[in-house]
Amino acid sequence: MKRNTYFMDEVVLTEKVDVKYLRRVLSHLKSRKKLFFTALILLAFSSVCALLPPAIIRAVVNEVIPAQEGQMRMFALYMSALAALGVLTSVLPYFHKLIMGRMGNSIVAELRREIFLHLQELPFDYYDSRPAGKISIRVTDYINELADFFTDYLLNFIVDILKILVSTVFMLAMSPILTAVVYAAILPMTGAVFLIKRSIRRLFRYHRAKNSNRNAFIVESIMGEKVIKNYNRSAYNAEIYRDLQEDSAKMWMRIVRRNELNTPVTSIFWNLGTLAIYAVALFLIGGGDTAMAGTVIAFMLYMSLCSEPFLQISAILQQLSQVSANLERVYETIDAPVMIGNKKDAVVLSDVKGRVDFNDVTFGYDEGVNVLEHFDLHVREGEKIALVGPTGAGKTTVINLITRFYDVKEGSVCVDGHDVRDVTLHSLRKEIGVLMQEPFIFKGTILDNIRYGTPEATDEECIAAAERIYADRVAKRLPNGYYSCLEERGEGLSAGEKQLISFARIVILDEATSSIDSETELLIQDALDTILRGKTSFIVAHRLSTIRKADRILFIADKGIAEEGSHEELMAKKGRYYNLNMRK
Repeated sequence: MKRNTYFMDEVVLTEKVDVKYLRRVLSHLKSRKKLFFTALILLAFSSVCALLPPAIIRAVVNEVIPAQEGQMRMFALYMSALAALGVLTSVLPYFHKLIMGRMGNSIVAELRREIFLHLQELPFDYYDSRPAGKISIRVTDYINELADFFTDYLLNFIVDILKILVSTVFMLAMSPILTAVVYAAILPMTGAVFLIKRSIRRLFRYHRAKNSNRNAFIVESIMGEKVIKNYNRSAYNAEIYRDLQEDSAKMWMRIVRRNELNTPVTSIFWNLGTLAIYAVALFLIGGGDTAMAGTVIAFMLYMSLCSEPFLQISAILQQLSQVSANLERVYETIDAPVMIGNKKDAVVLSDVKGRVDFNDVTFGYDEGVNVLEHFDLHVREGEKIALVGPTGAGKTTVINLITRFYDVKEGSVCVDGHDVRDVTLHSLRKEIGVLMQEPFIFKGTILDNIRYGTPEATDEECIAAAERIYADRVAKRLPNGYYSCLEERGEGLSAGEKQLISFARIVILDEATSSIDSETELLIQDALDTILRGKTSFIVAHRLSTIRKADRILFIADKGIAEEGSHEELMAKKGRYYNLNMRK
């Protein structure tokens, strides 16, 4: 799969409204029908109320003002109606927006939960090919725009059509000629604005991609802050960020300049429409139509009321293409296949003794490039296996296949005679602990981090585990001991202290002592002899001192096991393992 870079625009040049994705997201309305129709009724009633004042003003001008009798009573009646309509058109939108906001946020929350849970199930190769920043933007920004779609656009689209139909009926009833004049101004104005917005939407796609690139770089920079400072990359990265930010800012200014065309375009057509109405009205008055004054005022108001929904519909149609594109990316993540999952007939792995078998295994992370080929390994219960060899030879791959972080291309990996693909992931990983080369410390107390893989563990059990591997010395130096709250990624702890806290989770060690100082290493060696006694264990290590007591040492190279034996046996062979020791 092609990997993303921070200067790759990733722009889809032609975004179309994909009904499939819209239908899919609208299916969430089924369980919220009452809320939706309540909001629709309120919004429709509010819209009709907004269309009545021009007709009332026309009646006041044409009927009340010229009236000889009951003028004040009729005027008060019409003004009361206008006041009531004003109150309704002010209050009703509050309630329908409240309802739609509640409904939209619940749908968005449902989508967020769906995509988050699915991200937990996706295999490692999904993350291998995508920067974290570009994944996170799908869960945040793209879904945030869906909330606006439900709150502001969905019902308005329906109601705007209703407004156009009702206002057209009202105008036709008053004057078909002036109705034609209004539409002669509104339709080309709408077309021009639509074209402007269409060009802006294209620029928005570029801007969104550039923001995505920038966000991905920011996330990476935060995660790699220590490495950046250690290698004096701060100034260089600042230049990269400046370029990314300038690209985004320049594109935004292009959008602003294009967007500012809306005002002069609408003003030109509005003024032309106004002049046309006045000209036709003068012509009709000259022809003897004495009631034209109120009609002109009403039509000026209706032209405003009618043009607004036309412009909103054009904006909504443009927004739909954006929403559709966002939905495509959101559902692309939700629909990403869970290649590593439970089979329908998967069984629970229990009472594990610890026998592990690699049977003619072939595996590679990329198509056409294998890390292991026809790999055979048979490990007895309770045996301690050490894996050494050059970087990239496949040492960690062996661990990844046992834990089923990846699936083999050919052959099988078995635990106690069970193919790992035939057992549930939860039961498999419950029986296997892994201490990574770079342990991750979560925000929370020391106890929370120790019990991370076993939430039901008591405080006493966690403390006992910490004491067994000497992690209690970390707790002793902190003000609140085991209840001290650690920051994200263990900020403030040394690399060795992070390893000690993580060490309680382990049975399999993946270069676990690579970041530990010599003093801590000696402590852990003592703990290892106790904790791993009677357990099958795999240790991947560059520090050869940590594996001398292993039952078997495997030198992984050339897509398989190049050498195998105890430390003494391999040293006597004076082969690759011997040479590796001599270089240390």
